[in-house]
Amino acid sequence: MDTGMLWFDNDPKTCLSDKVFKAAEHYREKYGLAPDLCLVHPSMLAEPQAQAGRVIIRPLRAVLPGHLWIGVEDRLPVGAD
Repeated sequence: MDTGMLWFDNDPKTCLSDKVFKAAEHYREKYGLAPDLCLVHPSMLAEPQAQAGRVIIRPLRAVLPGHLWIGVEDRLPVGAD
């Protein structure tokens, strides 16, 4: 994902999937697209990868704790690889 929306939510009482759902809803309203990828700091994930609805959650050290980088995963056109 080269571009996306940065979302901040450091509420310790809210689980990660709820944070992702809220960020995804805002993303859909703002950009008119449904996000499918959310990158978070590794400390926010208990497993190497998770999922919240249709949004895949992956770790990325460049994302600060409490932040979610959400958007649409870049995909190559069929046959472009």
